[in-house]
Amino acid sequence: MNLARFDLVTLALFIAVARQGSISAGARQSHLAVGAASKRISDLEVALGTPLLYRHAGGVELTEAGEALLHHSLRVIHEMDQMASALSDYAFGVKGHVRLGANTSAITQFLADDLAIFMRNHPAIRISLKEENSTRIVNAVINNQADLGIFADRTPCVGLTTYPYRDDELVLMVPRHHPLATCSQVSFSDTLAYDYIGLSEATSLALRLKEESERLGKLLKLRIQVRGFDSICKMAVATQCIGILPRLAAATHARAMELSLIPLTDEWARRKLLIGVRDPDALTAAARLLLAHVQQHTPPDA
Repeated sequence: MNLARFDLVTLALFIAVARQGSISAGARQSHLAVGAASKRISDLEVALGTPLLYRHAGGVELTEAGEALLHHSLRVIHEMDQMASALSDYAFGVKGHVRLGANTSAITQFLADDLAIFMRNHPAIRISLKEENSTRIVNAVINNQADLGIFADRTPCVGLTTYPYRDDELVLMVPRHHPLATCSQVSFSDTLAYDYIGLSEATSLALRLKEESERLGKLLKLRIQVRGFDSICKMAVATQCIGILPRLAAATHARAMELSLIPLTDEWARRKLLIGVRDPDALTAAARLLLAHVQQHTPPDA
């Protein structure tokens, strides 16, 4: 087997092709001509002695061998990125780098304060924080694209080691003159007669509301979907629709707008945020420090 074919450019190209489902799209992402990219992939298949892609009119799909190569290529590229990052960090006086993924609930309610303390205590550690929905965060950790991930419970996370992070209370947010605004508390079932503003269907919060409305055998009247908590609040004021948000994240908006926050009586409205890692023993020293820090600042009942 000719190991010279396993150059980093070709491995990065193969990852791009696998993710894009197309040699031409992978070539564009890798800044290569389509012909050159196709030859690199073909040469790689010759070197390995097995097809890596099923080619068809709509693009490409990975063979079983291709799936195996993708797994190993991601590890190789990640390790090379770690090496480059470590060397550049030393050159600029930074001694560590942690890739952290977190959902919006964690960032807006808890993580800013936790990271501020950590950064004061560890000024030589650089943190790359990426905000994503919970499912993408789990996938990023599994695929070595993040060292740590913070996501909502109920998110499938097979293959990760998880730790508690924070408790997160969901509340109903209503305009001040809405019929539900006078309630001291309310069940989710009683809110389903009214129009909702919600997040995109990929978020853990949207999935939870969909699951619970289906369990009740009722329709969630989702009139508008937006991308952020502040957008939900603004649209609720403008349209007189209602929404469900984490209490701490909604509190600031509620004070600034004509909005009321009403507790939900449903048990599932008390959810947990989790910290997930792929392999605790394989974490860098900097990532272990951050994991220990956020666990230390987790309340005992979280």
